Amino acid sequence: MNLHPSARRLCAIAAGLIVSSAVSAQAVLPVAELGFGMARIEAEVAHTAETRVTGLMNRVAMPLHRGMVFVFPEERAHCMWMKNTLIALSVAFLDAEGRVINIEDMQPQTSDNHCAAAPARYALEMNLGWFAERGVKPGDRLRGIDALPAPQ
Repeated sequence: MNLHPSARRLCAIAAGLIVSSAVSAQAVLPVAELGFGMARIEAEVAHTAETRVTGLMNRVAMPLHRGMVFVFPEERAHCMWMKNTLIALSVAFLDAEGRVINIEDMQPQTSDNHCAAAPARYALEMNLGWFAERGVKPGDRLRGIDALPAPQ
């Protein structure tokens, strides 16, 4: 396609604004350092109603050591789903002390419910298979959970 130079400039500016707004929308979430054993995690913190609803929707990729931790206002059998989520994820549901209750694998763009097997206070989403590859299992404790912000 042959565009006039001014049209090309406008397209470039528009593309820059779209990328910039997507980056700034992701950058507003606080990031917490968490971990299991020797595995270090940089987790975006979803601790407000709005960020918990949005989660990792519309992302096309996530670095290996990154994730998202959901801080819920109450302990209960929370459920996750993958509507508008483009990457395959595994989710670990955690109790108030940060111990893994259960881990569920989730496929992109599905409406299947993936629920905690017992009352959970947190959920940690990582790339599909992350927990299994590191031997993380129910009963393991997540490091750094005590430094997370309070839910809103």
